[in-house]
Amino acid sequence: MNRSWIPAASLLVLMPISAGAQGPQNVRVTITNLTSGQIISPPVVVTHSAATYVFRAGEEASSQVAALAEDADSAGLLAALAANPEVADFDIAEGPLLPGDSVTFNLNGAGPWTRLSALGMLVTTNDAFFGLDSADVRGRPRTKVFSVPAYDAGSEVNSESCTYIPGPPCGNGGARDTDGAEGFVHVHSGIHGIADLVPAEHDWRNPVVRITVGRGSFSD
Repeated sequence: MNRSWIPAASLLVLMPISAGAQGPQNVRVTITNLTSGQIISPPVVVTHSAATYVFRAGEEASSQVAALAEDADSAGLLAALAANPEVADFDIAEGPLLPGDSVTFNLNGAGPWTRLSALGMLVTTNDAFFGLDSADVRGRPRTKVFSVPAYDAGSEVNSESCTYIPGPPCGNGGARDTDGAEGFVHVHSGIHGIADLVPAEHDWRNPVVRITVGRGSFSD
């Protein structure tokens, strides 16, 4: 599925692409949920050039990434990906990723599209998401493994109130609590039990996902 991506000013940084950069023809990506109590929204995976990125720690999250991190709403992100010429391919899982489960994608990554990004919401949070930012999938070894932490989008305060959380046991998507939000993407500090969420059930220790990337020609 050869598509392209992301016009938001807060989302993109355009940098020169080195002439002759070559990426893998095919990329197989397997994402495993390593948490015991967090469902992850359908993960989004992207192959793209070094001239763009989906999110970056220390910077403000785009509106598309914020929507995914707050409400598991990937529609805006997918539309932005489809409009960006620096994207080779992208895909989204058919359903949520449960604790201990894995999902596999086969993507195109030919030519200068040497970077891989992936993200999905930890749904029983205000705005936590796992995020792999622009991993270089060139070179050896042909199979690479990334241990990926949970990030805080910084777009909603971590109230831990079910009024603002879409995942179980809450079920309240589309409600935002932005007063006091940090304003930038950073490593998430976890669940502290200050309101409705129970740390023993909903907290985690990083990494929250394992991403295994293989390169080559795949028939399935």
